[in-house]
Amino acid sequence: MKKLVIASNNPGKLREFQFLLQPLGIEVLTQAQLGIEEAEEPHHTFIENALAKARHVSSLSGLPALADDSGICVAALNGAPGVFSARYAGDDPKSDERNNEKLLQVMDGVADRRAHYYCVLVLLRHAGDPQPLLAEGEWHGEIALQPAGEGGFGYDPLFWLPEYGKTSAQLEREQKHAISHRGKALRELLEKLKGMS
Repeated sequence: MKKLVIASNNPGKLREFQFLLQPLGIEVLTQAQLGIEEAEEPHHTFIENALAKARHVSSLSGLPALADDSGICVAALNGAPGVFSARYAGDDPKSDERNNEKLLQVMDGVADRRAHYYCVLVLLRHAGDPQPLLAEGEWHGEIALQPAGEGGFGYDPLFWLPEYGKTSAQLEREQKHAISHRGKALRELLEKLKGMS
């Protein structure tokens, strides 16, 4: 596999994937570079949305496609915002800051702050691939009482890691990649790719 299209326009995710895939010598393209619009994500599970995104991009590009669907799942909210993490506060406009503000409001006065990030990756070698490669990762923490840190994206300023005494947004990039849900999922996927060669 010489080229791979990332089925996302999220700049934070793209930076992470390019950084993590660089050592493999695979040329990473984005769907935006190829003029491909984002796919619909109508499903209620991460895996169905990731598969829909990968199939959409692979069929339009004719290239292997890697899609991620991920989000934050809060125990006290029965797993919400879950697959709706990116548009939790709505689409007008879609913004990390608004999503974080809404989550803080919903969690106001809630004692159980447990949460985890979840990521599923789907790699299709071609649009009709009957056996997509799947990998997943979880990253457990808590919802902080207020945002902290400038790094990362999404809910990182609110994702408190008790063992580090800081939020995900306060971690160094390499440290985050080593322990994050996406880093775990990508390492699992890379192992599967190596097993195929």
